[in-house]
Amino acid sequence: MADKRREIEATLGLSASRYKVSKWIYLLVALVVAGGGLYWWTSEAETRRAVTFETESVSRADLAVTVTATGTIEPTNLVEISSELSGTMKDVLVDFNDTVTAGQVLAQLDMTQLEAQLAVQTASHAMAQAQVASAEASLLEATLNYDTVKQLGDRGITTLANQTAAEAGLARARAALASANANLDLAQAQLEAQQAELAKACICSPINGMVLRRNVDEGQIVAAALSAPVLFTIAEDLTKMELHVDVSEADIGRIEPGDDATFRVDAYDEQSFPAVISMVRFAAETIDGLVTYKAILSIENEDLLLRPGMTATADIIVAKYSDVLVVPNAALRFAPPQVVEAAEEDEAGGGGLFGLLMPSRSDGDDRVRSERTVWVLRDGEAVEVPVERGDTDGRMTHILSGDIAEGDLVIVDLVEGG
Repeated sequence: MADKRREIEATLGLSASRYKVSKWIYLLVALVVAGGGLYWWTSEAETRRAVTFETESVSRADLAVTVTATGTIEPTNLVEISSELSGTMKDVLVDFNDTVTAGQVLAQLDMTQLEAQLAVQTASHAMAQAQVASAEASLLEATLNYDTVKQLGDRGITTLANQTAAEAGLARARAALASANANLDLAQAQLEAQQAELAKACICSPINGMVLRRNVDEGQIVAAALSAPVLFTIAEDLTKMELHVDVSEADIGRIEPGDDATFRVDAYDEQSFPAVISMVRFAAETIDGLVTYKAILSIENEDLLLRPGMTATADIIVAKYSDVLVVPNAALRFAPPQVVEAAEEDEAGGGGLFGLLMPSRSDGDDRVRSERTVWVLRDGEAVEVPVERGDTDGRMTHILSGDIAEGDLVIVDLVEGG
């Protein structure tokens, strides 16, 4: 029994000894890992704090300031042709892209009924003319009779009653002629109105141009009672077109008629087309709370590459400068991070071992930016230089004055940890 107890105690002692050895091994491993991490963090801290400036040279260049606007290409004169009459379309004589001249017949309604009505009015007009001729003859007869009776009355041969009857007959003949003339005028007006109606059945082109749209076919019934349907759309002279662009209210004060511009369309990505502003409309257009003004640009389209309805993006040149001092816009936006004193870091708990393990980091939000200064790299250090800025083309800015010269290196960005 005693031997058994000694055996158990020996076993327990060996286990305790092994436990103590394992504990020290784990502690040693933890210290090694912590020391390695601390060494890595401290060795990398200086690398992370290192800053490399990205610079560009101040240069002299030509600067063109533009206002960008989008819009659509439209014909200079676009005419929509309708029908004032209802009826069946008898003939359609033109198609898409056909070139037409002023007065050319494009389509024609069935004129059977209109021609019959014209025949009726023509007959009525002829009848009215006959009535006028009859009235003129009656007036001549009454005039001769009146003259004869008057002569006899002057001699005392006829009675007063005969003289009165002859005078009344003359008056009636004159009235009948006036009535016949009035009927003739009415018949003439009705005839001309019917002729005008018949002319409307012929749908003709009012201008020289090209047919862009045809919305009617032979045999189609045209109903013009409520609203006149658009049968054809004709564009006049596609060699001269217009670009209608919407200019924002912030830019409208910088453009005016006569300004040069260039524009691009999706159909010809690599080609730029010239244009000139011909009109800037005063009327505002508001869409979704955005106020814009319409500018009209004149376009030469001799090769007929441009088509109505194309979407275009125009760059309107509002100012030009030759051989001026320019800096990248990024230089005006740049500002270095603010320097934090070591004492302030200590007060904030950023010093010591904790500061090494958890150093303060800057995301750039503490920079103080000013578009009235640029930072110039001189003797390896960043120096802030006040400048007076001018116009910009969106990438470069004209510098009017300041202590910088061509060839100076302005800072546009920084790379931390470089």
